[in-house]
Amino acid sequence: MNVFERYAPFIQDYIYRSGWQTLRGVQNAAGEAIFNTDANVLLTASTASGKTEAAFFPILTLLDEDPSRSVGVLYIAPTKALINDQFIRLNELCEEAGIAVSRWHGDVAQSRKRKLLRKPSGILQITPESLESLMINKHMEIPSLFGDLRFIVIDEIHSLLRGDRGLQTFCLIQRLCALAGCSPRRIGLSATIGNPEAAGRFLSAGSGRTCLIPKFDGGREVWRLSMEHFFNTAPQADEKTLPSEIGVKDTSGKTRTSNSAEQANDNGIEKAGEIEKTTDTAPEAADPGLAYIFEHTSGKKCLIFTNSREECESVCQHLRQYCEAGHEPDRFLIHHGNLSASYRESAEEQMKDDDSLMSICATATLELGIDIGKLSRAFQIDAPFTVSGFLQRMGRTGRRGDPPEMWFVMREDHPEPRAMLPDLIPWYLIQGIALVQLYIEDRFVEPPRTGRLPYSLLYHQTMSTLASCGEMTPAELASRVLPLSCFHRITQDDYRLLLRHLIEIDHINRTENGGLIVGITGERIVNNYKFYAVFQENPEYTVRSGPEELGTIVKPPPVGDKIAIAGRVWVVEEVDHKKREVYCTLVKGNIPAYFGDVAGDIHTRILERMYGVLSEDKSYPYLMAHAVSRLAEARKSFVKSGMENHPLVHLGGNMWALFPWLGSYAFLALERFLKIRCAKELGLRGLNASRPYYMQFTMKVTEEEFYRIVTDEAAKDIDPMELVFPKEVPVFEKYDEYVPEELVRKGFAYGVLDVEGMRARILSWSTNVKK
Repeated sequence: MNVFERYAPFIQDYIYRSGWQTLRGVQNAAGEAIFNTDANVLLTASTASGKTEAAFFPILTLLDEDPSRSVGVLYIAPTKALINDQFIRLNELCEEAGIAVSRWHGDVAQSRKRKLLRKPSGILQITPESLESLMINKHMEIPSLFGDLRFIVIDEIHSLLRGDRGLQTFCLIQRLCALAGCSPRRIGLSATIGNPEAAGRFLSAGSGRTCLIPKFDGGREVWRLSMEHFFNTAPQADEKTLPSEIGVKDTSGKTRTSNSAEQANDNGIEKAGEIEKTTDTAPEAADPGLAYIFEHTSGKKCLIFTNSREECESVCQHLRQYCEAGHEPDRFLIHHGNLSASYRESAEEQMKDDDSLMSICATATLELGIDIGKLSRAFQIDAPFTVSGFLQRMGRTGRRGDPPEMWFVMREDHPEPRAMLPDLIPWYLIQGIALVQLYIEDRFVEPPRTGRLPYSLLYHQTMSTLASCGEMTPAELASRVLPLSCFHRITQDDYRLLLRHLIEIDHINRTENGGLIVGITGERIVNNYKFYAVFQENPEYTVRSGPEELGTIVKPPPVGDKIAIAGRVWVVEEVDHKKREVYCTLVKGNIPAYFGDVAGDIHTRILERMYGVLSEDKSYPYLMAHAVSRLAEARKSFVKSGMENHPLVHLGGNMWALFPWLGSYAFLALERFLKIRCAKELGLRGLNASRPYYMQFTMKVTEEEFYRIVTDEAAKDIDPMELVFPKEVPVFEKYDEYVPEELVRKGFAYGVLDVEGMRARILSWSTNVKK
């Protein structure tokens, strides 16, 4: 089939006007799948490859040939910014055919929403939260709005694969289809899917359709990539070592390494910044890593990604101070989730101007989809937490014919003169290399997170269903909620327990007829606009030390754990969930600060590849001079300590460090396993974890006895519930506080802790036990 000839005339005209010579591979493949089958379709292709057009050209053709009697296409996107961006593109495409394009989110005027309700047609763009609001507040309108819905397009679907927000989205899709009596096809779009088959199953769950994943030649990927390391004070890593010893020559502001134009070509990587001269000069006392960014952004338009809102504010403030010190105009913008919509949109508009030479400091808010014009490059300060995040951030560049370009900037303090082994490893540098290598070598991207027990979401969807539908019997409510695909592991007994609890706390009331309605206390929750989101939208817990308020964090750790805030490290003394306050005391040390954009979900494959980075004798074409030297230092520490063959390393006296190379949830399970199942026999004291990299503790047994004790214990049956401390209620998700404690504990044990991953790693240590 000639896909172009199959397109509607107005689509063909649009292609001619745009000056396209041929269709891209993804567009031909999508056309074949959408025109010739009735299946769901998952389109995976690189950023700026034309995925949106690939999906909408055939969809709009079918809609033009047979107009729907209601909204024909529901487009779901993770952010309002992406909806606003795509609204302009789709309007231009649909205008000639008279196909209406409507938006539905908090910034859209009520008059436009009323117009859609009076005459539903065309395409409706919406976020998951606005769809939740629509289902609750316009329940009676759903059949007329979506009775003849043909397609649901889910953009950036990878962002919905590993948390409650994605599960919420698919709950809403199933509820909408049941209420409207429609059976639309689902079309998923993403640039960063590592396991397409698993993502396809996730996309199609509960739809009654199979999922097609079209194969096509997307062309050879070429990246411009560099990774540099900076100590926050002099000297830098290669200034301690003669350049001849590490094959690095550094002259006149140009940086080179001895590897590998040839290797770069093999991997599709061009080394970025290798011979680029600085375009500005930072103040002499500037932070070396930020000075590097400052000196390579002048006269350019760049994105500067950080991993938290707090760091974003700090970086932008420093860069603006450097402008001020040099008596030059401010050339830096800022964009993160705590800023007002008008402030963010103003920054987006400035960045969309191709003549702009401003750079913007951002968090994950600019990671998804939105086109902010032609960028020179993206900077990433420290390593992102996921391969998916790295790919998305790099994909913001390279949208006007140039390859994507990212410069990593890894920063750390010099280790103290008597620092112990864990502080000698540059964890962010090693993690950054691991992220890049995992994708280059294996095309690995984090898969969907399945097998959870989402009780928080179960509460949310129960209250949403009652709020939208009104009085229902318990059996009828259960028949509406439990069949939703994401609740397949939840038993009727669990649901009965939840409903009884909600009646006790007045979130649900029983009527005289024996039906269930939302209670007075529940109404205060449901009627608040924040109810529509299942993720924590803003930092929720105030952190205090004595009378002093230090700031806010999103998810408080358990008592005894450490947090990083206000530039220092603190140990948590008490968590008051009712007042949403954390009380802590100042301690010494250095841990990664993961508040703001919470990490929490670093995959085991990343930690295993970090081990590989330290153990292999391999150069990487994108490393710059300081990074090459710092990696060499880390590898020496790794070999000298014996870490290559022994995950347990003696630090002196009774102090030990354990490097399990496990992802976040398996690491958390191991931590609890050691404290609960092994502490007495090991004589374990003072276990202190820097998740998910290492844990330090004292013990009274030898190294061999440690391996024997933990492997023997791991060989026995392990009930995950044993790894929850007595009376502990590990509140993990937004609505856990309204869930019975018994279910919160069960959800954490069976749905969060990766006990099997932990167990497999411990049993692999049996080779360290003498027979």
